[in-house]
Amino acid sequence: MIKTAFNILAICGAAGFAGVMLSIGVTLGGYWRSLPTQAFLDWFAANNQFVSRSIPLIFMSTLFGLIGSVWLSWGGPELKFWLLSAACIFVVAVLTFAFFVPTNAALASGAMDETTGASKLNQWLTIHYFRIGFGMAAAVFGCIAIKA
Repeated sequence: MIKTAFNILAICGAAGFAGVMLSIGVTLGGYWRSLPTQAFLDWFAANNQFVSRSIPLIFMSTLFGLIGSVWLSWGGPELKFWLLSAACIFVVAVLTFAFFVPTNAALASGAMDETTGASKLNQWLTIHYFRIGFGMAAAVFGCIAIKA
Protein backbone atom coordinates (compact mmCIF):
# COMPACT_ATOMS: atom_id res chain seq x y z
CA MET A 1 0.00 0.00 0.00
CA ILE A 2 2.81 2.43 0.84
CA LYS A 3 4.52 1.67 -2.47
CA THR A 4 1.29 2.49 -4.30
CA ALA A 5 1.04 5.79 -2.43
CA PHE A 6 4.59 6.74 -3.41
CA ASN A 7 3.92 5.71 -7.02
CA ILE A 8 0.77 7.84 -7.13
CA LEU A 9 2.61 10.83 -5.67
CA ALA A 10 5.46 10.44 -8.16
CA ILE A 11 3.25 10.06 -11.23
CA CYS A 12 0.55 12.56 -10.30
CA GLY A 13 3.17 14.99 -9.05
CA ALA A 14 5.19 14.80 -12.27
CA ALA A 15 2.06 15.06 -14.42
CA GLY A 16 0.73 17.93 -12.32
CA PHE A 17 4.08 19.67 -12.46
CA ALA A 18 4.16 19.28 -16.25
CA GLY A 19 0.61 20.63 -16.37
CA VAL A 20 1.51 23.69 -14.31
CA MET A 21 4.51 24.31 -16.55
CA LEU A 22 2.39 23.76 -19.67
CA SER A 23 -0.17 26.26 -18.44
CA ILE A 24 2.53 28.80 -17.64
CA GLY A 25 4.27 28.25 -20.99
CA VAL A 26 1.22 28.22 -23.25
CA THR A 27 -1.23 30.51 -21.47
CA LEU A 28 1.07 33.02 -19.84
CA GLY A 29 3.76 32.66 -22.52
CA GLY A 30 1.23 33.53 -25.22
CA TYR A 31 -0.02 36.45 -23.18
CA TRP A 32 3.51 37.67 -22.49
CA ARG A 33 4.38 37.54 -26.18
CA SER A 34 1.27 39.60 -27.00
CA LEU A 35 2.46 42.43 -24.76
CA PRO A 36 4.93 45.14 -25.66
CA THR A 37 8.24 44.24 -24.00
CA GLN A 38 8.06 46.90 -21.30
CA ALA A 39 4.51 45.86 -20.42
CA PHE A 40 5.71 42.25 -20.11
CA LEU A 41 8.58 43.30 -17.83
CA ASP A 42 6.18 45.36 -15.71
CA TRP A 43 3.73 42.44 -15.51
CA PHE A 44 6.51 40.02 -14.56
CA ALA A 45 7.82 42.34 -11.84
CA ALA A 46 4.32 42.67 -10.36
CA ASN A 47 3.23 39.03 -10.66
CA ASN A 48 6.27 36.74 -10.60
CA GLN A 49 5.59 35.69 -7.01
CA PHE A 50 2.26 34.14 -8.05
CA VAL A 51 3.88 32.04 -10.77
CA SER A 52 6.77 31.06 -8.50
CA ARG A 53 4.49 29.87 -5.69
CA SER A 54 2.92 27.13 -7.81
CA ILE A 55 6.20 25.33 -8.48
CA PRO A 56 7.68 24.32 -5.07
CA LEU A 57 4.57 22.66 -3.62
CA ILE A 58 4.01 20.32 -6.53
CA PHE A 59 7.72 19.74 -7.07
CA MET A 60 8.22 18.60 -3.47
CA SER A 61 5.40 16.04 -3.69
CA THR A 62 6.92 14.72 -6.92
CA LEU A 63 10.34 14.45 -5.34
CA PHE A 64 8.96 12.72 -2.24
CA GLY A 65 7.03 10.24 -4.39
CA LEU A 66 10.04 9.52 -6.59
CA ILE A 67 12.36 8.92 -3.65
CA GLY A 68 9.89 6.46 -2.14
CA SER A 69 9.21 4.75 -5.47
CA VAL A 70 12.91 4.30 -6.22
CA TRP A 71 13.63 3.08 -2.70
CA LEU A 72 10.75 0.57 -2.63
CA SER A 73 11.51 -0.68 -6.16
CA TRP A 74 15.19 -1.27 -5.51
CA GLY A 75 16.23 -4.51 -7.20
CA GLY A 76 12.92 -4.86 -9.07
CA PRO A 77 12.36 -4.75 -12.82
CA GLU A 78 10.58 -1.39 -12.53
CA LEU A 79 13.59 0.34 -10.96
CA LYS A 80 15.08 1.42 -14.29
CA PHE A 81 11.88 3.28 -15.18
CA TRP A 82 11.72 5.00 -11.80
CA LEU A 83 15.35 6.02 -12.26
CA LEU A 84 14.54 7.42 -15.72
CA SER A 85 11.62 9.32 -14.20
CA ALA A 86 13.90 10.64 -11.46
CA ALA A 87 16.51 11.63 -14.07
CA CYS A 88 13.87 13.65 -15.94
CA ILE A 89 12.86 15.44 -12.75
CA PHE A 90 16.54 16.03 -11.98
CA VAL A 91 16.91 17.75 -15.39
CA VAL A 92 13.84 19.88 -14.58
CA ALA A 93 15.36 20.81 -11.21
CA VAL A 94 18.72 21.72 -12.76
CA LEU A 95 17.03 23.87 -15.42
CA THR A 96 14.87 25.50 -12.75
CA PHE A 97 17.68 26.38 -10.36
CA ALA A 98 20.39 27.11 -12.94
CA PHE A 99 18.31 29.11 -15.40
CA PHE A 100 14.77 29.95 -14.31
CA VAL A 101 15.37 31.15 -10.75
CA PRO A 102 18.07 33.68 -11.72
CA THR A 103 16.31 34.67 -14.95
CA ASN A 104 12.99 35.20 -13.17
CA ALA A 105 14.75 37.34 -10.58
CA ALA A 106 16.37 39.40 -13.34
CA LEU A 107 13.08 39.81 -15.19
CA ALA A 108 11.27 40.79 -11.99
CA SER A 109 13.97 43.22 -10.87
CA GLY A 110 12.69 46.03 -13.05
CA ALA A 111 16.25 46.78 -14.14
CA MET A 112 16.22 44.95 -17.48
CA ASP A 113 16.08 46.97 -20.71
CA GLU A 114 13.53 46.16 -23.42
CA THR A 115 15.99 44.58 -25.87
CA THR A 116 17.35 42.24 -23.23
CA GLY A 117 13.84 41.56 -21.92
CA ALA A 118 12.53 40.49 -25.33
CA SER A 119 15.52 38.23 -25.88
CA LYS A 120 15.22 36.73 -22.38
CA LEU A 121 11.51 36.04 -22.86
CA ASN A 122 12.19 34.09 -26.06
CA GLN A 123 15.02 32.17 -24.39
CA TRP A 124 12.87 31.58 -21.29
CA LEU A 125 10.01 30.09 -23.32
CA THR A 126 12.29 27.93 -25.48
CA ILE A 127 14.00 26.37 -22.47
CA HIS A 128 10.65 26.12 -20.67
CA TYR A 129 9.25 23.90 -23.46
CA PHE A 130 12.10 21.44 -22.81
CA ARG A 131 11.29 21.57 -19.12
CA ILE A 132 7.65 20.68 -19.91
CA GLY A 133 8.80 17.73 -22.03
CA PHE A 134 11.02 16.37 -19.28
CA GLY A 135 8.19 16.74 -16.75
CA MET A 136 5.81 14.83 -19.01
CA ALA A 137 8.44 12.17 -19.69
CA ALA A 138 8.87 11.70 -15.92
CA ALA A 139 5.16 10.91 -15.59
CA VAL A 140 5.24 8.54 -18.58
CA PHE A 141 8.23 6.64 -17.18
CA GLY A 142 6.37 6.34 -13.88
CA CYS A 143 3.36 4.84 -15.67
CA ILE A 144 5.63 2.38 -17.44
CA ALA A 145 7.28 1.51 -14.11
CA ILE A 146 4.03 0.40 -12.52
CA LYS A 147 3.39 -1.92 -15.48
CA ALA A 148 6.92 -3.42 -15.49
